[in-house]
Amino acid sequence: MHILVIEDEPSLRDGLHDLLSGRGHEVESCARAEEAWERLESSQRGLCPPFDLLLLDWMLPGMSGRELCRQIRAANIEVGILMLTARASETDKVAGLREGADDYLTKPFGVQELLARIAALGRRLPQLSRGLRLESDGCHLDLGRCLAIRDGQEQPLTSRESAILRLLWQHRDRAVGRDELLEKVWNAPGDLRTRTVDVTVAKLRQKIERDCKCPTIVQTVKGVGYAWGRPEG
Repeated sequence: MHILVIEDEPSLRDGLHDLLSGRGHEVESCARAEEAWERLESSQRGLCPPFDLLLLDWMLPGMSGRELCRQIRAANIEVGILMLTARASETDKVAGLREGADDYLTKPFGVQELLARIAALGRRLPQLSRGLRLESDGCHLDLGRCLAIRDGQEQPLTSRESAILRLLWQHRDRAVGRDELLEKVWNAPGDLRTRTVDVTVAKLRQKIERDCKCPTIVQTVKGVGYAWGRPEG
């Protein structure tokens, strides 16, 4: 899932970011509700991928988490909200749920309980099963459904093709080596001598690129591997 952590306590914010990233989620974080709202607005305008879930602290400087929750629901933004708070009374929990939170977790909480609640929300809320949706050079990629759409034409993707795209996008600030692709997509040794990665990428490009001879989505980094939207060489 694409998760936004909104927490003003730095150590907890960083810990949640590392925990959820390590579980395969695409995670962003911020300390203020106002910044979270700006990111949500950007996602609604299509400037960045939509968020599936917010981990939202109740007590924040400036706009409170409760106020942000109310604002999100008033704007009909489709996103799951898991409220994090030190307030443990039944009255506070009910207030948070009435403002539009989907679930409520009291601090301090255990890692396993947090992960279990996120998983439960993923099963319960339809929007959390949509997977990662991207757009690049006119090609719409629905990685949750393993589907590429260009010029109105749908093209099914294999699970490995979707996994390659997800990995490249998650690490879009750098090139991803063939060894890393082998290990994370094929669960194979990174030093395995094979052309499997290159063959699979070539087939993937036929489905998603405007011109396979000049790829703009999955691009080659010579001597390294592949990258998301990075010029050749």
